[in-house]
Amino acid sequence: MKTLLIKNAKNIITMDDDRSQYPDGSMYIEGQEIKEIGRNITNENADVVVDARNKIVYPGLINTHHHLYQTFTRNIPLAQDCELFDWLITLYDIWRHIRLEDVYLSAKVGLGELLKSGCTTSSDHFYVFPNGISGNLIDEEIRAANELGIRFFPTRGSMSLGRSDGGLPPDEVVQKEDVILKDTMRLIETYHDNSKFSRLKVGVAPCSPFSVSKDLLIESAALARSYGVRMHTHLAETKDEEAYCIEKLGLRPLQLMEETGWIGEDVWYAHGIWFNDDEITKLGSCGCGVAHCPSSNMKMASGTFPIMKILKEGVPVGLGVDGAASNDASNLLQETKIMHLLHKHMQGVRGLRAEDCLFVSTRGSAKVLGWDKEIGVLQVGKAADLFMIDSTKLEYAGALYDDTALPILTGAPQVDMTIVGGDIVVKNGMLVNVDEEILAWRANEGAKRMLELASKTLKINYKRLRRSVEENEAWRYL
Repeated sequence: MKTLLIKNAKNIITMDDDRSQYPDGSMYIEGQEIKEIGRNITNENADVVVDARNKIVYPGLINTHHHLYQTFTRNIPLAQDCELFDWLITLYDIWRHIRLEDVYLSAKVGLGELLKSGCTTSSDHFYVFPNGISGNLIDEEIRAANELGIRFFPTRGSMSLGRSDGGLPPDEVVQKEDVILKDTMRLIETYHDNSKFSRLKVGVAPCSPFSVSKDLLIESAALARSYGVRMHTHLAETKDEEAYCIEKLGLRPLQLMEETGWIGEDVWYAHGIWFNDDEITKLGSCGCGVAHCPSSNMKMASGTFPIMKILKEGVPVGLGVDGAASNDASNLLQETKIMHLLHKHMQGVRGLRAEDCLFVSTRGSAKVLGWDKEIGVLQVGKAADLFMIDSTKLEYAGALYDDTALPILTGAPQVDMTIVGGDIVVKNGMLVNVDEEILAWRANEGAKRMLELASKTLKINYKRLRRSVEENEAWRYL
């Protein structure tokens, strides 16, 4: 069994129940497991010894909501300055041209970015399966994750309600419900690993109330529970979604979840901005978790997640970068910073402290994913998932007074080293298991091809959306 010794750290921030810290600390790891943590650990015969002098060690960050395939549609001019429904309509016409290789490369780029920002575990919500393309798209994401060395939680998304049936997505990217359920079972049976220190779990994740039928929600919940896997979907993200559910179904979004079996400790929702007070209380009593995605919510003008109310009711809350096309990044340390600033802006001095934000992005996220017995904290018996920052960097000068808050309040959102399960996957700020320059070139070529194929449809949408943008009052003053 491989062993690793991290020694001489400037500090180790554990995020355990006592918020223990170990200045001049060390950590000894066997396989994936932390065996010792503290001072004066001297296992110099370890297979790998990392001298962490001047480094501060933190638990690995955990991403609870993402759409990795969207890495290929970042910074698209047409998809800026519009709200969620128009944004989706525009991008669906690009995403329907996605291929197997695009899924692999976009996942590798997005997961690589996450690793470089101190993220050691990421979920993903994949729901676009264009007609005529192999159904084995999530398999390509899993291949990318394995090669990079990140702990991964893909969820098999789905859309069954196309435009011809009153849904939002084009018919070209929706699937028949029997196909969806069959492939979901295949993925769970092939990949889901519930063993100790698993690096791969699989969940069930119909996309949203406006893209799937009630029948699919009911059957997906039954399937997930028959396998004992977790369930995920978008919910209460925008007022448009709420209006759609009330108009089409006569139900608020959370009521739809209740009627279809999508409520309980094995469920987590993305966004959760527009729950009312009674619904927030209900979430606290049923144990449903929520993935908070601040950058995406701000960019799409969706609203602000009421995190103080949510946490007060005992609702598990984790952090997510959301899709790379609504962020437009996959940097979870940056997202932690933004969460802190957003809620200080909304709540004033009573808003979240930097330490609270670190808790949400580590232990909170682990709880949301149902993975809190193994990850999210640096403690004997837990997985050796961690990142380090170099306190000698110029951007930290004059700021070395609170090691817990340091990477959230100051500095650039980047890390020096990331370790997943005792394996070094980022060193000196660069990915260990991939040539970043070659990956970026291949990804750019794939993204360019997708956009060129979609250009004819996009020209039509551009004229429509340009009119919408020009009606925005702010443009008159620029």
